[in-house]
Amino acid sequence: MDFDFLGETFVRLLSGIPLTLELAFSSVGLGIVLAVALALMLRARFLPLGWFADAFVFVFRGTPLLVQLFLIYYGLGQFRPELQEMGLWWFFRAPYYCALLALTLNTAAYGAEIVRGGLQSVPAGQIEAARAFGMSGFTLYRRIVAPIALRQALPAYGNEIILMIKATSLASTITIMEVTGLAHKLISETFRSFEVFFAAGAIYLIVNFAVTRLIWLAEHRIAPDLTLAERTAELH
Repeated sequence: MDFDFLGETFVRLLSGIPLTLELAFSSVGLGIVLAVALALMLRARFLPLGWFADAFVFVFRGTPLLVQLFLIYYGLGQFRPELQEMGLWWFFRAPYYCALLALTLNTAAYGAEIVRGGLQSVPAGQIEAARAFGMSGFTLYRRIVAPIALRQALPAYGNEIILMIKATSLASTITIMEVTGLAHKLISETFRSFEVFFAAGAIYLIVNFAVTRLIWLAEHRIAPDLTLAERTAELH
């Protein structure tokens, strides 16, 4: 292995980190909003809303993200005249927006199940106690349901963030120059795939390690008693 070339490659690939993180965190941020809406629809008494949310989650969890990305970028490109009439072609002609849309819809489907699980974990007794004190509607969700659900859902959502950072590598298939896209470009120039992908893998590993530490700090801040209990259980 040529360590000099490996070091140069590592430095060149670092320029793709901002785009990788931008795609990952933008999609997760937008996906959380959509996931909460879907989770509430899944719990709604109005059945058509639940059916729609169930179908959305089923489709986007049951099909590969790469297929979803190709359908949005290449598939919808076949409807260019219709999209131009609706004024949407500027969005679907851009690889970045198509990748962002695919990642957002995909993470929203998984996030909806995470949020629903968090909401279902709220003890019924605490809800009844809050209602006995006169809480209802938005106040009940804001002061009782949401904090408990967040504590339960955060570890799983942390895993989803890590998965989305790795999933951004698929954006390279539609010409986006994030870390993996730059790696493919460098391989086409040097024909040295092992060193290039080794450096790319190291970058993803470092980024994900940093993100996992941040997630752990967030978990500790929101639920220090739970994290302490988990660490105590591991020691025993």
